[in-house]
Amino acid sequence: MSEPTRLLPDSHPICIVTGASAGIGRETARGMAERGYSVVLIGRDAARTESAADYVRAHARGTTAVAKLCDFSSLAAVRGLAAELLAGLPRIDVLINNAGLWHPRRVLSRDGIEDTLAVNHLAPFLLTNLLLPRLRSLPEARVVVVSSRLHEKRTRLDLDDLQSTKKYQGLSVYTQSKLCNALFSRELAERLRGSSVTSNALHPGDVVSDILRERPLLRFFGRLANAFVDTPTTAARTSIHVATSPELRGVSGAYFKKEKPAQSSPLCEDRAVRERLWQISAELVGIDGGAVQ
Repeated sequence: MSEPTRLLPDSHPICIVTGASAGIGRETARGMAERGYSVVLIGRDAARTESAADYVRAHARGTTAVAKLCDFSSLAAVRGLAAELLAGLPRIDVLINNAGLWHPRRVLSRDGIEDTLAVNHLAPFLLTNLLLPRLRSLPEARVVVVSSRLHEKRTRLDLDDLQSTKKYQGLSVYTQSKLCNALFSRELAERLRGSSVTSNALHPGDVVSDILRERPLLRFFGRLANAFVDTPTTAARTSIHVATSPELRGVSGAYFKKEKPAQSSPLCEDRAVRERLWQISAELVGIDGGAVQ
């Protein structure tokens, strides 16, 4: 039986960045490459993701960057991606869960799940769990979850209607998915306590990005306000900081904004809410909902 094809060599630490075909994700991948990481850029569109990998290679000469495709609206695609990464990567030092979207109207994923929840929360939840054995094989590894400051004031999560069947409002559902990101990151940190893997969440900054691709009017007014918001380059700094800072070695379960610790939603302190969200998420993606081993 032949050896699996290696996507990257093990001569450098390896970072995976999801949602890396443009915007914050692309700049995050560039920043990680400039810091000596080999990078796997995950995107949905082949041309854009390969172009982003070319961009990273051009700006961080001597590094290795590869593009991989995955539609996070499909759990089967996420499982396929994880299998390919586990077969092709000798190590995984950092996983940055950056991919996200915002639908103005309720849309179902390929699995019949509300798509904002599926892409923004369930896909990274599943991918992270599937890649954990490789992350845990190293003396130190980091999981970075890109949330949003929008979740910080949220004090309620309707665990009986996570898929927003009763009422759908695009921004509110997006905010809820970002709250799920923060809750997941914190619960993962608790379940990994004492291990070699840390888990932290962050707000990347306020930037007009591809996440508004279905709201052209908002994108238009956002561009007019560009002087008052972050660029993708500056917005990527907190992700890079959380992924690489020596000061954060061993720090887990925290939330960051502008490269500094910040206060996440009070719900992140509610163990019962975190555990129930984990159990529901595990059932929806079809994995064991027990403690991380």
